[in-house]
Amino acid sequence: MDTLIVRHPAQRRILSVLVAAQILSGAGLAAGITVGALLAQDMLGATSAAGLPTALFTIGSALAAVLVARVSGLRGRRVGLAGGYLTGAIGALGVVIAAGTDSAVLLFVALFVYGAGSSTNLQARYAGADLAAPQRRGRAVSTVLVATTVGAVLGPNLVTPTGQLAESWNVPVLAGPFILAVFAYTAAAVVLWVMLRPDPLLTARSLPAGPVTTGNSSGDSRLLLIGTTTMVIIQLVMVAIMTMTPVHMRNHGHDLAATGFVIAVHVAGMYLPSPLSGWLVDRFGRLPVVAASGATLLAAGLVAGFAPADSTALLTVALGLLGLGWNFGLISGTALITDAVPLESRARVQGRIDMAIAVAGATGGMASGFVVASSSYPALSFAGGIIALALVPLVAARPRVTV
Repeated sequence: MDTLIVRHPAQRRILSVLVAAQILSGAGLAAGITVGALLAQDMLGATSAAGLPTALFTIGSALAAVLVARVSGLRGRRVGLAGGYLTGAIGALGVVIAAGTDSAVLLFVALFVYGAGSSTNLQARYAGADLAAPQRRGRAVSTVLVATTVGAVLGPNLVTPTGQLAESWNVPVLAGPFILAVFAYTAAAVVLWVMLRPDPLLTARSLPAGPVTTGNSSGDSRLLLIGTTTMVIIQLVMVAIMTMTPVHMRNHGHDLAATGFVIAVHVAGMYLPSPLSGWLVDRFGRLPVVAASGATLLAAGLVAGFAPADSTALLTVALGLLGLGWNFGLISGTALITDAVPLESRARVQGRIDMAIAVAGATGGMASGFVVASSSYPALSFAGGIIALALVPLVAARPRVTV
């Protein structure tokens, strides 16, 4: 049997535990996406401020990416991931308290801390690939990501009942999803702390040198650059358009239920196609899927830009495409990076790359509110699609290696 495709005996259990944690954490992740911008708009009274929550929790995510990766590198994925989710839960609790006390300062600090949950949710994909053979890395990453779908799609559709719960506690309705995030992130932390044994990264380091423990011989700095650039661009574009969609919808008469549905479809697009994306990455190579990501994000920007403001259907299609394009880019980019970076430096490099991704998301979130306030939501959508198209020439200029 080809040693390149032998499954490590611990891999199945590790993926099962990661899947359970991702299902829980997905519900916590959805809170900031669904109502974060609306909460800031209500508390600060300005559309231009609507991008601040996304910017703040993505800046917090950037710092957390480095810290979680550093702890993972020193103590293993179990400690790093569990600590990251627990920090995200503390941040979500802070948001609830800030909303109840109408404290903008506390809101901003809490959102910054809440970003640790988002960062940890993404870092978990690397844990799925630690013991995966190169030909299975795309599918291993996709298994972890697709698990997020359950909680992340359920979360936005619980806006109304969690809002009612918040009201019963004398907290603003929009803080409801963050109450869910407190419990979801805490539960994910407990699952990982108790059950992620053996630790995938520490186990991989203990193995003899081989295809699982080393990078791809064809991987080099150029491929690392392509993988990093891909994930930075998709995060910038996705966050910018996603952040302002709930604000755009509310400004044109859509209710919270409609907004929650559109965001739920978007989040489904981000995670549900992961098995397909992973199979495409492993079957046809990383770079063709990178190009597909750019083309899909362009389509998303065009549909969102041309959609009538009162059309829930077209906005749903646009946000679904936005999630799908992001998914293509994240899985192909992650596989490229894992191929190119040797095990001994993998956690450190992955943390730095995820920090760059989070900074890109913060930039997109911050800029989106100002773009819409000074221009329009269609202008933002068109600009995002054009930026994403840069992934196609990036792939065309690839080095002559097999990936």
